[in-house]
Amino acid sequence: MAFAASEGNLSPALPLATLIGRELRGDGTERPHVRYGHSGFAKRGEDYFLVKPDCLRVPGDPSSSFSVFAVFDGHNGVSAAVFSKEKLLEHVMSAVPEGISREDWLQALPRALVAGFVKTDIDFQRKGETSGTTATLVVVDGFTVTVASVGDSRCILDTQGGEVSLLTVDHRLEENAEERERVTASGGEVSRLNLCGGQEVGPLRCWPGGLCLSRSIGDTDVGEFIVPIPHVKQVKLPNTGGRLIIASDGIWDALSSESAAQACRGLRAELAAKLVVKQALKTSGLKDDTTCVVVDIIPSDHCSTPPALSPKKNQNKLKHLIFGKRSHSSVGKLSKSASLGSVEEIFEEGSAMLEESWMFQSWCPGNSILCSHFLHWHNLFFHGIAIFPLYYFDALVGK
Repeated sequence: MAFAASEGNLSPALPLATLIGRELRGDGTERPHVRYGHSGFAKRGEDYFLVKPDCLRVPGDPSSSFSVFAVFDGHNGVSAAVFSKEKLLEHVMSAVPEGISREDWLQALPRALVAGFVKTDIDFQRKGETSGTTATLVVVDGFTVTVASVGDSRCILDTQGGEVSLLTVDHRLEENAEERERVTASGGEVSRLNLCGGQEVGPLRCWPGGLCLSRSIGDTDVGEFIVPIPHVKQVKLPNTGGRLIIASDGIWDALSSESAAQACRGLRAELAAKLVVKQALKTSGLKDDTTCVVVDIIPSDHCSTPPALSPKKNQNKLKHLIFGKRSHSSVGKLSKSASLGSVEEIFEEGSAMLEESWMFQSWCPGNSILCSHFLHWHNLFFHGIAIFPLYYFDALVGK
């Protein structure tokens, strides 16, 4: 699917019926402003980020604009992070059917994100390099935010009233019991590093390979249990907007989600990103690459200032939704209906097994090369056929 930056493009006159339709649907003047800032410090130089604030679904039509932000935290070299920064968005967009409405585009985006992550991984592994990377890709279209991630480069949402929501899942074996179960059920071993004498040290790792993460892009030299299939979440923000903080683990190893959000409330995005990084360095020092991207989604009647993000008394809630499961407590839930001050959850999927995923509902002829890649790398069993939408298949094989 073609997309382009809006800078320097003159939009042609649009039919009156189109403009009236947009007003009736509420996607005319109600679209929010998007402001962003980024900051970071390098220790090994393996962090990369992507900022594309003026993409277009329809070339020449400013009303079709959307923004993309991403953080990549490489390990064992920079190749996978650099490759993902250059190719991931392209692969995602190529998996979205052309000529569809905005509503259908948003509905297709979660599947396209999974397709884009998997194709990026396949293409990188064909290069024969062994580095790997986390990847957190955020698409902002109006008040709708869609996030896909592998690894532990977390994305949080801070909304009016001081409510902090996790839009990603950390794929760290140390902290994620479901991922440990998945890896061991697939034949992998999860244990700590053993020193001479049998003493165990450090975080839990997956063997062979010794990676602390259970999902990534790249990592050709580790077990087939490390998969590139992202956790995907799509939400609609309230009319008051909100703030996204996307950062590498250099931030999150030093600051909790709530403390990062609290540290920068009331500041513009560019200053907020710098303050979050400064606070992380103050807390733990420069132990790792540290990258932070702050994105403010601002109502159209607040042109120059971020949303008011002052916490309510005794209300600083961390909403952690993982793998589509819901907390039994009201604290852990996102509203399922849009209302002022609430976040509406539209979609969430976190399964690492593609054959169990929602996307495998259409049938198309199998591809032996593609299947062999998946069988070898991801321990997935297709029984001779690949079951997924045709546009997803085309994206994977490069059509």
